[in-house]
Amino acid sequence: MELERYGKPQVGSVRGVLLDVHSACYAEETDSFHSRESFSGFVDRWSVNDEWSCIVAYEGPEAIGLAYGAPFSRGAWWRGSDTPREMAATDRAFALSELMVIPTWRKRGISLRLHDALLYGRDEELVTLFVDSSHPRVQALYETWGYRKVSESKPYDDSPTFAVMVKRLQP
Repeated sequence: MELERYGKPQVGSVRGVLLDVHSACYAEETDSFHSRESFSGFVDRWSVNDEWSCIVAYEGPEAIGLAYGAPFSRGAWWRGSDTPREMAATDRAFALSELMVIPTWRKRGISLRLHDALLYGRDEELVTLFVDSSHPRVQALYETWGYRKVSESKPYDDSPTFAVMVKRLQP
């Protein structure tokens, strides 16, 4: 397996790959929130950030997983969630917006490799992410990686309710 890093300058060349991985991961979902069109909008909104970073896992020519995110702007936080007390002491938080692995490739440690590669060398104090609250095993997995739930959020009418999780990166 190879991991490739992309930034804002390469978003045009990797955008289709991101959409294809998402489509493979959510092929069974029928709701509008998990549609390719909806995800396309999220990719476009996140990737305009100058510090947007993306890691794609490849097995040969096949993209099998991805992770991307960007630092929050000063004072910004997740839509639909109160800012936790950890943020009161810092303006430096990285939002891990997406982490997904195609179902046939799961349970092989790929998600942790993507996660760690995306966060490697980051200088933010915190990393934060959303986890669909209807997936408690995924939340428990993130807890083994050092995250803890600080809130819940339902940022859009058609979205699930998410657990908002935070992990300290820097002391």
